Amino acid sequence: MLPLNTFWTAIDHGITAVSDFICGYPLFILLIGGGLFFLIYSKFAPLRYYGRAIQSLRVKDDKAEGQISSFEALTSAIAATVGMGNIAGVAIALSIGGPGAIFWMWISAIVGMATKFFEGTLSVMYKGKDSAGETQGGPMYMITSGLGPKWKPLAVFFSIFGLIGTLCLMQANQLTEAITTVFVSPENNTLMLRFLIGLAICIIVSVVVLGGIRRISKVATKIVPLMVAMYFLLVFYIICTHIPAIPGVFKSIFVEAFTPKAGIGGGIGGLITIAMIGVRRAALVNEAGVGTASMMHGASKNNEPVREGLVAMIGPSIDSGLVCTLTAIAILIQRQLIPTGNGMSSIQGLQVAINTFDASIPGVGRYLLLFMVFIFAFSTMFSYSYYGQKCAGYLFGAKYAKYYNIFFLIMLVVAAMIPLKAAVGLIDTAYALMAFPTMLTMFILAPKARKQMDIYFAKNKKQKKHKD
Repeated sequence: MLPLNTFWTAIDHGITAVSDFICGYPLFILLIGGGLFFLIYSKFAPLRYYGRAIQSLRVKDDKAEGQISSFEALTSAIAATVGMGNIAGVAIALSIGGPGAIFWMWISAIVGMATKFFEGTLSVMYKGKDSAGETQGGPMYMITSGLGPKWKPLAVFFSIFGLIGTLCLMQANQLTEAITTVFVSPENNTLMLRFLIGLAICIIVSVVVLGGIRRISKVATKIVPLMVAMYFLLVFYIICTHIPAIPGVFKSIFVEAFTPKAGIGGGIGGLITIAMIGVRRAALVNEAGVGTASMMHGASKNNEPVREGLVAMIGPSIDSGLVCTLTAIAILIQRQLIPTGNGMSSIQGLQVAINTFDASIPGVGRYLLLFMVFIFAFSTMFSYSYYGQKCAGYLFGAKYAKYYNIFFLIMLVVAAMIPLKAAVGLIDTAYALMAFPTMLTMFILAPKARKQMDIYFAKNKKQKKHKD
């Protein structure tokens, strides 16, 4: 019989190995290959209709079925995606792939916008009803309404892994690590202290999530524009105080995107590796194709699917585009502080970011970044609770969904106290497995979304010509 420590070590290594495989090339090919298909199939909608997408935010349809407006759906979805990955994840990408990884993040943002366009469109085309008779959206309803009842096992598959993937174990743990790293010496970093921090996180999150989707969306509409603006001002200050370094930062991004680092490997293989690093980080940040955002956009009061798709595609331009770029600029200004090599954890990535911000704004940089980490982490937790609740409602019935929130809040306290290597691998795997049924469904239903797209734009073109 194996000793207990050996048993848990084997479990840890097994989960990590499975996670590394599924979240590697299979997920990369699915999300990026699929995104490129949607980009071409949509006739490059993200590049052609971004202005119209911004205009669509002002349109309201209060008579349509749903719980929130399209703008609230967008900000709630962005609240979920703008998180620790926008800081620690960017630092990890720069450490492994160099500045060139950021260029491929930008490419991934455009690809992600195309995926989100189809995701938002289909989420409104194929809304469903929960057991309480309330209109809902998301991959599970997209599957059963769009593909038919015989596909229900696929919807159940998504919902099961959605329950696991949307637990905020990483966010709660990383926020706890960030607080203890900045404010607490190693000898005082006790289990009791971490429990108290976890309890505080739990209480703050409960104030919002127990109010349901309407309270989450109301908070998101206020916090998302504010936190993006605050982060922009923070990085803008760093840029203004380090102007001579900025041309070199952008030059390194473009030049090294096509000049693989010697440590990774030269030639085409090295270039693919750098591209994959940047693309994978961006894909994990913007969640395009995973199915989470469609639960938000499916809850919107909107009877025009394509208009919702246009709103949805704005998300990746903000999280993978703007916010990740801001982080990259701030870190690359202090490039000498970035360690190189594989194997960096999220906490180590966060520490790199803290060090670079502190070097650019001596004395207070780490505290300003910690404040942003605080807001980013909580915004993610608010929206993720809704995703998990919707999956629970689909599996067990609407009247039992509320109990998921209790479990979700308890797990925040647990997450603050435990080492998370195996748990992170488990959640990453579940997250990846959410993407497979979502993308498969979107591939099958894409022609119907394309038909709606052609009708919508032809109608708008006719209306515009009539006005002229």
